[in-house]
Amino acid sequence: MSEYFDAVADLPLSIESVERTRRDRDTSSGFVRTTTTFHLSGAGETGRGEDVTYDTEDHDALADAPGFDFAGEYTFASFSAALDDADLFPTKPPERETGRAYRRWAVESAGLDLALRQNDLSLATAVGRDPGPVRFVASMRLGDPPTTDRLDAVTGAYPDTEFKLDPTPAWGADLIDAVAATDAVRILDLKGLYEGTQVDAEPDPVLYERLLSAFPDAIVEDPGFTPETRPLFDGEEASVSWDYPITGVASVEELPFEPSWLNVKPSRFGTVESLFETIAWAEAHDVRLYGGGQFELGVGRDHVQLLASLFYPDGPNDVAPGGYNDPEVPPDLPTSPLDAPANGVGLGWE
Repeated sequence: MSEYFDAVADLPLSIESVERTRRDRDTSSGFVRTTTTFHLSGAGETGRGEDVTYDTEDHDALADAPGFDFAGEYTFASFSAALDDADLFPTKPPERETGRAYRRWAVESAGLDLALRQNDLSLATAVGRDPGPVRFVASMRLGDPPTTDRLDAVTGAYPDTEFKLDPTPAWGADLIDAVAATDAVRILDLKGLYEGTQVDAEPDPVLYERLLSAFPDAIVEDPGFTPETRPLFDGEEASVSWDYPITGVASVEELPFEPSWLNVKPSRFGTVESLFETIAWAEAHDVRLYGGGQFELGVGRDHVQLLASLFYPDGPNDVAPGGYNDPEVPPDLPTSPLDAPANGVGLGWE
Protein backbone atom coordinates (compact mmCIF):
# COMPACT_ATOMS: atom_id res chain seq x y z
CA MET A 1 0.00 0.00 0.00
CA SER A 2 1.06 3.60 -0.53
CA GLU A 3 1.21 6.28 2.13
CA TYR A 4 -1.81 7.90 0.50
CA PHE A 5 -3.96 4.79 0.81
CA ASP A 6 -2.65 4.21 4.34
CA ALA A 7 -4.02 7.67 5.19
CA VAL A 8 -7.62 6.63 4.43
CA ALA A 9 -7.60 2.84 4.82
CA ASP A 10 -8.61 2.75 8.50
CA LEU A 11 -11.33 5.42 8.37
CA PRO A 12 -14.55 4.07 9.93
CA LEU A 13 -17.40 3.89 7.41
CA SER A 14 -21.09 3.27 8.13
CA ILE A 15 -23.47 2.62 5.21
CA GLU A 16 -27.23 2.55 5.67
CA SER A 17 -28.61 2.98 2.14
CA VAL A 18 -27.69 3.20 -1.54
CA GLU A 19 -29.46 5.21 -4.24
CA ARG A 20 -28.73 5.85 -7.92
CA THR A 21 -29.45 8.74 -10.28
CA ARG A 22 -28.90 8.97 -14.02
CA ARG A 23 -27.80 11.82 -16.31
CA ASP A 24 -27.86 12.18 -20.12
CA ARG A 25 -26.25 14.98 -22.14
CA ASP A 26 -25.41 15.78 -25.77
CA THR A 27 -21.71 16.30 -26.46
CA SER A 28 -19.60 18.11 -29.04
CA SER A 29 -18.35 14.72 -30.26
CA GLY A 30 -21.78 13.87 -31.58
CA PHE A 31 -23.01 11.31 -29.08
CA VAL A 32 -25.31 11.32 -26.06
CA ARG A 33 -23.34 10.74 -22.86
CA THR A 34 -25.01 8.76 -20.09
CA THR A 35 -23.68 8.29 -16.56
CA THR A 36 -25.08 6.98 -13.28
CA THR A 37 -24.24 8.41 -9.85
CA PHE A 38 -24.17 6.20 -6.77
CA HIS A 39 -25.25 7.84 -3.50
CA LEU A 40 -24.10 6.04 -0.35
CA SER A 41 -25.65 7.35 2.86
CA GLY A 42 -25.16 6.79 6.57
CA ALA A 43 -24.91 8.67 9.87
CA GLY A 44 -26.54 11.74 8.30
CA GLU A 45 -23.99 12.04 5.48
CA THR A 46 -23.97 11.09 1.79
CA GLY A 47 -21.02 10.21 -0.41
CA ARG A 48 -21.28 10.17 -4.21
CA GLY A 49 -19.41 8.58 -7.10
CA GLU A 50 -20.09 8.59 -10.85
CA ASP A 51 -20.18 5.52 -13.11
CA VAL A 52 -18.69 6.64 -16.42
CA THR A 53 -19.30 3.40 -18.33
CA TYR A 54 -19.62 4.49 -21.97
CA ASP A 55 -22.26 2.04 -23.19
CA THR A 56 -25.77 3.34 -22.62
CA GLU A 57 -26.99 -0.27 -22.55
CA ASP A 58 -25.07 -0.78 -19.31
CA HIS A 59 -26.85 2.17 -17.70
CA ASP A 60 -30.21 0.92 -19.00
CA ALA A 61 -29.56 -2.45 -17.39
CA LEU A 62 -28.49 -0.76 -14.17
CA ALA A 63 -31.68 1.29 -14.08
CA ASP A 64 -33.68 -1.94 -14.20
CA ALA A 65 -31.52 -3.76 -11.64
CA PRO A 66 -32.53 -4.20 -8.00
CA GLY A 67 -30.90 -2.01 -5.38
CA PHE A 68 -27.47 -2.88 -4.01
CA ASP A 69 -27.19 -3.78 -0.34
CA PHE A 70 -23.94 -2.42 1.03
CA ALA A 71 -25.36 -1.71 4.50
CA GLY A 72 -22.90 -2.35 7.28
CA GLU A 73 -20.02 -1.12 9.38
CA TYR A 74 -16.60 -1.03 7.76
CA THR A 75 -13.26 0.61 7.56
CA PHE A 76 -12.72 2.10 4.13
CA ALA A 77 -10.21 -0.66 3.36
CA SER A 78 -12.63 -3.40 4.42
CA PHE A 79 -15.37 -1.83 2.29
CA SER A 80 -13.03 -1.89 -0.69
CA ALA A 81 -12.22 -5.53 0.03
CA ALA A 82 -15.94 -6.36 0.23
CA LEU A 83 -16.43 -4.93 -3.25
CA ASP A 84 -14.07 -7.59 -4.60
CA ASP A 85 -16.95 -10.06 -4.20
CA ALA A 86 -19.81 -7.74 -5.18
CA ASP A 87 -21.60 -8.26 -8.49
CA LEU A 88 -21.97 -4.71 -9.81
CA PHE A 89 -23.53 -5.95 -13.08
CA PRO A 90 -26.29 -8.15 -11.65
CA THR A 91 -28.57 -8.41 -14.69
CA LYS A 92 -26.04 -8.86 -17.50
CA PRO A 93 -22.28 -8.54 -18.09
CA PRO A 94 -20.99 -5.15 -19.24
CA GLU A 95 -20.78 -4.44 -22.94
CA ARG A 96 -17.02 -4.00 -22.47
CA GLU A 97 -14.78 -5.28 -19.68
CA THR A 98 -13.55 -1.75 -18.97
CA GLY A 99 -17.02 -1.10 -17.55
CA ARG A 100 -16.21 -3.22 -14.49
CA ALA A 101 -13.45 -0.86 -13.36
CA TYR A 102 -15.57 2.21 -14.13
CA ARG A 103 -18.47 1.02 -11.98
CA ARG A 104 -16.17 -0.19 -9.22
CA TRP A 105 -14.61 3.28 -9.12
CA ALA A 106 -18.06 4.87 -8.88
CA VAL A 107 -19.00 2.83 -5.83
CA GLU A 108 -15.59 2.99 -4.20
CA SER A 109 -15.18 6.74 -4.68
CA ALA A 110 -18.64 7.21 -3.17
CA GLY A 111 -17.48 5.14 -0.21
CA LEU A 112 -14.34 7.23 0.19
CA ASP A 113 -16.35 10.44 -0.03
CA LEU A 114 -18.72 9.13 2.65
CA ALA A 115 -15.95 7.88 4.94
CA LEU A 116 -14.20 11.24 4.81
CA ARG A 117 -17.46 13.11 5.48
CA GLN A 118 -18.38 10.88 8.41
CA ASN A 119 -14.98 11.58 9.94
CA ASP A 120 -15.16 15.33 9.18
CA LEU A 121 -12.10 15.14 6.93
CA SER A 122 -11.23 16.39 3.49
CA LEU A 123 -9.11 14.30 1.16
CA ALA A 124 -6.54 17.10 1.22
CA THR A 125 -6.22 16.89 5.01
CA ALA A 126 -6.19 13.09 5.00
CA VAL A 127 -3.30 12.77 2.53
CA GLY A 128 -1.46 15.87 3.73
CA ARG A 129 -1.53 17.76 0.43
CA ASP A 130 -2.61 21.33 -0.28
CA PRO A 131 -4.87 21.81 -3.33
CA GLY A 132 -3.33 23.90 -6.09
CA PRO A 133 -4.79 25.79 -9.06
CA VAL A 134 -5.53 23.29 -11.83
CA ARG A 135 -4.19 23.85 -15.32
CA PHE A 136 -6.49 22.19 -17.83
CA VAL A 137 -6.74 21.50 -21.54
CA ALA A 138 -9.89 21.17 -23.61
CA SER A 139 -10.21 17.79 -25.30
CA MET A 140 -11.93 17.38 -28.66
CA ARG A 141 -12.07 15.76 -32.05
CA LEU A 142 -12.19 17.94 -35.16
CA GLY A 143 -15.09 16.25 -36.91
CA ASP A 144 -15.54 14.09 -39.97
CA PRO A 145 -14.38 15.50 -42.29
CA PRO A 146 -12.03 17.34 -39.93
CA THR A 147 -11.98 21.12 -39.86
CA THR A 148 -10.74 23.78 -37.45
CA ASP A 149 -14.31 25.01 -36.85
CA ARG A 150 -14.61 23.70 -33.29
CA LEU A 151 -11.08 24.78 -32.43
CA ASP A 152 -11.80 28.25 -33.79
CA ALA A 153 -15.06 28.47 -31.83
CA VAL A 154 -13.35 27.71 -28.53
CA THR A 155 -10.35 29.97 -29.12
CA GLY A 156 -12.68 32.70 -30.33
CA ALA A 157 -14.46 32.64 -26.98
CA TYR A 158 -11.46 31.75 -24.80
CA PRO A 159 -8.23 32.75 -26.61
CA ASP A 160 -5.77 31.25 -24.11
CA THR A 161 -7.26 27.74 -24.12
CA GLU A 162 -4.85 24.83 -24.48
CA PHE A 163 -5.95 21.63 -26.20
CA LYS A 164 -5.75 17.89 -26.30
CA LEU A 165 -6.69 16.76 -29.81
CA ASP A 166 -7.38 13.37 -31.42
CA PRO A 167 -5.67 13.30 -34.84
CA THR A 168 -6.97 10.88 -37.45
CA PRO A 169 -5.65 9.76 -40.85
CA ALA A 170 -8.09 12.26 -42.38
CA TRP A 171 -5.89 15.09 -41.07
CA GLY A 172 -4.20 16.36 -44.22
CA ALA A 173 -1.09 18.51 -44.41
CA ASP A 174 -3.03 21.79 -44.64
CA LEU A 175 -5.12 21.01 -41.57
CA ILE A 176 -2.07 19.94 -39.60
CA ASP A 177 -0.33 23.19 -40.48
CA ALA A 178 -3.41 25.24 -39.48
CA VAL A 179 -3.73 23.47 -36.15
CA ALA A 180 -0.01 23.73 -35.43
CA ALA A 181 -0.12 27.46 -36.15
CA THR A 182 -2.37 27.99 -33.12
CA ASP A 183 0.53 26.99 -30.84
CA ALA A 184 -2.16 25.80 -28.42
CA VAL A 185 -1.95 22.01 -28.72
CA ARG A 186 -0.34 20.36 -25.72
CA ILE A 187 -1.37 16.73 -26.25
CA LEU A 188 -1.97 14.65 -29.38
CA ASP A 189 -3.98 11.55 -28.48
CA LEU A 190 -3.25 8.98 -31.19
CA LYS A 191 -5.54 6.32 -29.65
CA GLY A 192 -3.33 3.67 -31.17
CA LEU A 193 -4.02 1.15 -28.39
CA TYR A 194 -7.81 1.30 -28.22
CA GLU A 195 -9.71 -1.87 -29.09
CA GLY A 196 -13.39 -2.34 -29.79
CA THR A 197 -14.38 1.33 -29.49
CA GLN A 198 -15.70 3.93 -31.90
CA VAL A 199 -12.41 5.84 -31.68
CA ASP A 200 -9.96 3.01 -32.48
CA ALA A 201 -7.16 4.32 -34.70
CA GLU A 202 -4.78 2.07 -36.61
CA PRO A 203 -1.13 3.16 -36.32
CA ASP A 204 -0.33 5.26 -39.36
CA PRO A 205 3.37 5.98 -39.98
CA VAL A 206 2.64 8.79 -42.45
CA LEU A 207 0.35 10.59 -39.99
CA TYR A 208 2.71 9.98 -37.06
CA GLU A 209 5.68 11.41 -38.94
CA ARG A 210 3.73 14.51 -39.96
CA LEU A 211 2.55 15.11 -36.41
CA LEU A 212 5.97 14.66 -34.82
CA SER A 213 7.37 17.19 -37.29
CA ALA A 214 4.56 19.75 -36.90
CA PHE A 215 4.18 19.51 -33.09
CA PRO A 216 7.71 19.01 -31.74
CA ASP A 217 6.79 20.12 -28.21
CA ALA A 218 3.50 18.24 -27.83
CA ILE A 219 2.96 15.19 -25.65
CA VAL A 220 2.11 12.22 -27.87
CA GLU A 221 -0.34 9.93 -26.14
CA ASP A 222 -0.92 6.22 -26.84
CA PRO A 223 0.97 5.72 -30.08
CA GLY A 224 0.55 2.28 -31.57
CA PHE A 225 3.97 0.74 -32.13
CA THR A 226 4.53 -1.33 -35.27
CA PRO A 227 7.74 -2.06 -37.19
CA GLU A 228 6.92 1.03 -39.27
CA THR A 229 5.96 3.43 -36.44
CA ARG A 230 8.33 2.49 -33.61
CA PRO A 231 11.48 3.90 -35.30
CA LEU A 232 9.78 7.29 -35.58
CA PHE A 233 10.01 7.61 -31.80
CA ASP A 234 13.71 6.78 -31.47
CA GLY A 235 15.04 9.63 -29.37
CA GLU A 236 11.50 10.95 -28.82
CA GLU A 237 10.54 8.61 -25.98
CA ALA A 238 10.39 11.49 -23.48
CA SER A 239 7.46 12.99 -25.39
CA VAL A 240 5.36 9.80 -25.20
CA SER A 241 2.56 9.41 -22.68
CA TRP A 242 0.29 6.48 -21.90
CA ASP A 243 -3.39 6.45 -21.04
CA TYR A 244 -5.49 3.52 -22.29
CA PRO A 245 -3.36 0.71 -20.82
CA ILE A 246 -2.76 2.34 -17.43
CA THR A 247 -4.77 0.55 -14.72
CA GLY A 248 -2.18 0.20 -11.96
CA VAL A 249 1.53 -0.14 -11.24
CA ALA A 250 1.77 -3.53 -12.97
CA SER A 251 0.44 -2.02 -16.20
CA VAL A 252 3.05 0.76 -16.04
CA GLU A 253 5.85 -1.74 -15.56
CA GLU A 254 4.71 -3.59 -18.70
CA LEU A 255 5.13 -0.54 -20.97
CA PRO A 256 7.74 -0.77 -23.75
CA PHE A 257 10.00 1.69 -21.90
CA GLU A 258 9.88 3.54 -18.59
CA PRO A 259 7.51 6.45 -19.18
CA SER A 260 8.16 10.14 -18.82
CA TRP A 261 4.42 10.93 -18.75
CA LEU A 262 1.25 9.16 -17.63
CA ASN A 263 -2.37 10.18 -18.04
CA VAL A 264 -4.12 9.27 -14.79
CA LYS A 265 -7.81 8.49 -15.27
CA PRO A 266 -9.08 7.40 -11.83
CA SER A 267 -11.96 5.35 -13.22
CA ARG A 268 -9.55 3.13 -15.16
CA PHE A 269 -7.99 1.96 -11.88
CA GLY A 270 -11.21 0.73 -10.30
CA THR A 271 -9.88 0.97 -6.75
CA VAL A 272 -8.56 3.86 -4.68
CA GLU A 273 -5.65 1.70 -3.56
CA SER A 274 -4.48 1.05 -7.13
CA LEU A 275 -4.79 4.74 -8.05
CA PHE A 276 -2.83 5.91 -5.01
CA GLU A 277 -0.15 3.23 -5.48
CA THR A 278 0.37 4.37 -9.06
CA ILE A 279 0.61 8.04 -8.09
CA ALA A 280 3.18 7.15 -5.42
CA TRP A 281 5.14 5.01 -7.92
CA ALA A 282 5.22 7.89 -10.40
CA GLU A 283 6.44 10.32 -7.75
CA ALA A 284 9.20 7.91 -6.74
CA HIS A 285 10.31 7.46 -10.35
CA ASP A 286 10.05 11.14 -11.38
CA VAL A 287 7.31 10.36 -13.90
CA ARG A 288 5.16 13.38 -14.69
CA LEU A 289 1.41 13.04 -14.39
CA TYR A 290 -1.70 14.74 -15.69
CA GLY A 291 -5.31 13.90 -15.03
CA GLY A 292 -7.83 12.59 -17.50
CA GLY A 293 -11.60 12.82 -17.62
CA GLN A 294 -14.24 10.53 -19.09
CA PHE A 295 -16.99 12.96 -20.12
CA GLU A 296 -18.26 13.01 -16.54
CA LEU A 297 -21.59 14.78 -16.19
CA GLY A 298 -21.72 15.27 -12.44
CA VAL A 299 -19.69 14.71 -9.31
CA GLY A 300 -17.14 12.58 -11.13
CA ARG A 301 -15.75 15.72 -12.79
CA ASP A 302 -15.34 17.32 -9.36
CA HIS A 303 -13.42 14.25 -8.22
CA VAL A 304 -10.95 14.18 -11.12
CA GLN A 305 -10.40 17.92 -10.75
CA LEU A 306 -9.79 17.53 -7.00
CA LEU A 307 -7.29 14.72 -7.52
CA ALA A 308 -5.50 16.87 -10.11
CA SER A 309 -5.37 19.79 -7.68
CA LEU A 310 -3.75 17.60 -5.01
CA PHE A 311 -1.30 15.50 -7.01
CA TYR A 312 -0.57 17.02 -10.46
CA PRO A 313 -2.02 20.55 -10.66
CA ASP A 314 0.55 21.86 -13.17
CA GLY A 315 0.09 19.09 -15.73
CA PRO A 316 -1.92 19.55 -18.94
CA ASN A 317 -4.94 18.04 -17.22
CA ASP A 318 -7.77 16.80 -19.42
CA VAL A 319 -10.31 17.87 -16.79
CA ALA A 320 -11.86 20.97 -18.33
CA PRO A 321 -15.28 22.04 -17.00
CA GLY A 322 -18.03 20.13 -18.75
CA GLY A 323 -19.20 23.13 -20.76
CA TYR A 324 -16.16 22.74 -23.01
CA ASN A 325 -17.79 19.53 -24.30
CA ASP A 326 -21.17 21.13 -25.11
CA PRO A 327 -22.21 21.15 -28.79
CA GLU A 328 -22.26 24.96 -28.72
CA VAL A 329 -19.54 26.79 -26.82
CA PRO A 330 -21.29 28.44 -23.87
CA PRO A 331 -20.41 31.87 -22.49
CA ASP A 332 -18.83 32.53 -19.11
CA LEU A 333 -16.92 29.26 -18.72
CA PRO A 334 -14.08 29.13 -16.21
CA THR A 335 -10.68 29.43 -17.85
CA SER A 336 -7.43 27.70 -17.02
CA PRO A 337 -6.17 27.48 -14.37
CA LEU A 338 -9.12 26.68 -12.14
CA ASP A 339 -8.84 28.32 -8.73
CA ALA A 340 -7.62 25.91 -6.06
CA PRO A 341 -10.60 24.38 -4.26
CA ALA A 342 -11.18 24.71 -0.55
CA ASN A 343 -11.97 20.95 -0.30
CA GLY A 344 -13.52 21.49 3.12
CA VAL A 345 -14.78 17.91 3.52
CA GLY A 346 -14.89 14.63 1.61
CA LEU A 347 -14.09 14.75 -2.10
CA GLY A 348 -15.90 18.05 -2.46
CA TRP A 349 -14.73 20.72 -4.88
CA GLU A 350 -15.75 23.99 -3.26
